[in-house]
Amino acid sequence: MSKYRLTKIQARRFLLLKQGLLGAYKFKGKEGICEFVSQAGCIQFDPIDVCGKNAELVLQSRVAGFTKEMLGELLYEDRKLVDYFDKQLAIISIEDWKYFERTRERYRLHGRSRDKVDSVADEVKRFIQEKGAACSKDVPLKETVDWSWSPTTLSRAVLETLYFRGDLIVHHKKGTIKYYALAEDHIVPAILCAKDPNKSDADFMKWMVLRRIRSVGILWNKPSDAWLGIEPMKAQARKDAFATLLKEKAIVACSVEGIVDPLYIALEDEPLLLAVLSSRTEYERRVDFLAPLDNFLWDRKLIKALFDFDYKWEIYTPITERKYGYYVLPVLYGEALIGRIELVADKKTKQLNLVHYWPEIGVEPDDTFRRMLRERIDRFAAFNGCTTKPYDNPLQ
Repeated sequence: MSKYRLTKIQARRFLLLKQGLLGAYKFKGKEGICEFVSQAGCIQFDPIDVCGKNAELVLQSRVAGFTKEMLGELLYEDRKLVDYFDKQLAIISIEDWKYFERTRERYRLHGRSRDKVDSVADEVKRFIQEKGAACSKDVPLKETVDWSWSPTTLSRAVLETLYFRGDLIVHHKKGTIKYYALAEDHIVPAILCAKDPNKSDADFMKWMVLRRIRSVGILWNKPSDAWLGIEPMKAQARKDAFATLLKEKAIVACSVEGIVDPLYIALEDEPLLLAVLSSRTEYERRVDFLAPLDNFLWDRKLIKALFDFDYKWEIYTPITERKYGYYVLPVLYGEALIGRIELVADKKTKQLNLVHYWPEIGVEPDDTFRRMLRERIDRFAAFNGCTTKPYDNPLQ
């Protein structure tokens, strides 16, 4: 039975406030980045850079004063964040390293070309210990082996496998090229050698389900992209995790008008929900551009149900079948998703090009939105290192 009954407007408001996408920016600078990652559990990484990489786009919409350099420093200098697998390839807090021991152990026991990788693993670790951080081109193992997408060099296979196993971490990147270093040289022993807090696979599944509910803010117990990367989770394991979390009162059930299935929030977010239910506050409206793989959008069917906004990332859709464009970002205005925008940063000319803006059907932009959209594009240009104006009128 649901503990709270919400209108769609209340559900939207709760979700946006939880995500830091409504009202004044609650996350600021490098400290704010760490706060958001801690709250979200992870932000999904994707290397494609049209107007910023996905993780950077997630943060620019939430963190006041965010720059791409801040994220690089936290990952590769401060080591407060680390590249690893969570919801697929992601960025997580270094404090969460211990929770992924089961993931690392699975890679130690399984994997493509395992025999060949194991035969040279110690040799590669010695190479890095002597030479320093290395990419696959640096390691002299050019034999072709079977790999995930297609055959690859043994050097790449062994580096990635040792990374999956936790022996290596990403030391830094040059463009999309990863340079690996020994994890023991960059992660303190108290974190690197900490015991797995989850005593069983069921405990791990429960922890991951709660982590994803916290990450999105509100979720239902249904198949969803929000559960991607939780291995090996089947439908029954998810249902069992929900049942246990409810029994332990770690999550709270809610009903939302017009939605048949119950939705769930983390117990720690109950005060925020109560504030939304009891408040008549009019929050400051912002215009923000959301990342294609934004935590807020992980369950697109839920976003459709709550916001009446049907979003598909069309990057892998054939050109002739695209409804909008290659790399299109949802546009958030206050408590509504009111359009889509395609922006391309030309790194050679330092120009941010506005390819197209599509308002949602029935949405008539007012003068305030026009002004705020122009200002947001200016800030987005600066975020991408662009200084020239990409438009005369973004709504024409």
